[in-house]
Amino acid sequence: MTSSDPLEPLAGRVALITGGSRGIGLEAARGLGRLGATVVLVGTDSVRAVAAAQMLESEGIDAVGESADVSDSHSMEALAARLGPLASPDILVISAGVMSEKISKTLRTSTQEWDRVMGVNLDGAFHALRLFVPGMTERRDGRVITVSACLGRFSGPGTSGGLAPYRVSKAALNAMTKNFAAEMMYGKRGVLVDAMCPNHCRTDMGGPDAPRSAAEGAETIIWLATRDAVTAEGATVPTGLLWEDRQVVPW
Repeated sequence: MTSSDPLEPLAGRVALITGGSRGIGLEAARGLGRLGATVVLVGTDSVRAVAAAQMLESEGIDAVGESADVSDSHSMEALAARLGPLASPDILVISAGVMSEKISKTLRTSTQEWDRVMGVNLDGAFHALRLFVPGMTERRDGRVITVSACLGRFSGPGTSGGLAPYRVSKAALNAMTKNFAAEMMYGKRGVLVDAMCPNHCRTDMGGPDAPRSAAEGAETIIWLATRDAVTAEGATVPTGLLWEDRQVVPW
């Protein structure tokens, strides 16, 4: 995946980041852009997405800001059409996500709230995979990173009750990631597919008092996007896993 240039190992590569106009997605875009990638920031608000791209450009990063509703297949298809060659990225970071209402226990969740959260967190991931990964499979080279959450784990806090749409959507995202990794033969087809948990970060979702910065939350994304597909011994690196701080954690 990396180039021969140690200063810009992602030179000539394209990274597309949903939820890239703010928070962890924006920090992932910044990190990948600093390594030489052209970054495509996808957000729901066109003004914010363009402004985020312009901010990265002022830092010397090649960036494009675009808007789309990730939960809407037609909106995502229109985005792919507008992007042209940029719709076939080398790296896909699926970071777009929303939190459910605090009172959303299973029996208190409205159908509208369920559909809203599932639409972004799960359907949005599917639309991104369907539209932006085929080029990777053809080239047999690519990286897919889904931004999950500790609350989506069946181990630990994921089944503690409450926030039902969010917990279930992230558990389903984990399942989608694992299933797609298997379809990519766990890296043998050249595409590494992994989920990661950024932990509790200072973002719009995490709040100002969270213990970690968005940049710290994005660090594992950047690592997953840039690691080699094979070890020095020629074996495929571990993939199809859930990572936190570069370490595998149980699903």
